[in-house]
Amino acid sequence: MTLSETRNFRIEGSDQSVGLAEGDAATILLHIARRYHYEIGQLRDGNIHGHRTLGSIHERYESNYLSGTAIEIRPHAYPLGVRGGFYTAEMVVIRDILAEMGGAVAWGGDFKTPKESHFEIACKPGHPKVTSTARRINDWNAGPGNEGAGATDAFDAKRQSRAKSFLGT
Repeated sequence: MTLSETRNFRIEGSDQSVGLAEGDAATILLHIARRYHYEIGQLRDGNIHGHRTLGSIHERYESNYLSGTAIEIRPHAYPLGVRGGFYTAEMVVIRDILAEMGGAVAWGGDFKTPKESHFEIACKPGHPKVTSTARRINDWNAGPGNEGAGATDAFDAKRQSRAKSFLGT
């Protein structure tokens, strides 16, 4: 992915932006960042990183930053190799986000070498999971506002039941 295929996107509800690959990847990763901002903690300067052209890659999955198909949220708080940084209530939200993404997104906290700040597109571009997830998010964004980020209750019993299926995937 070249720099011309990525651009900075503003994260709704915050004054932050992040560099991402245009298209479905941006739609999905921005939704995750927006839910994180609304439901876990306010994003501030330096809290979110996406596309970059240079930098250290310590784990193979970190190469997704180079293509603009991954984000890291609060990487200093949730560094590479450390697990267990989130409170129980925050983990409920993370699992709900993963369930909502239907397998289109992988979370670094589930990796052998964890990085709880890391979220990445888990499938190749054009994969049905990615396209259908992005389409669903776009529908929420275009709708009346009763679905999607800011309108979900991650603590709803039905949502929690569904989210449990995404434990450690």
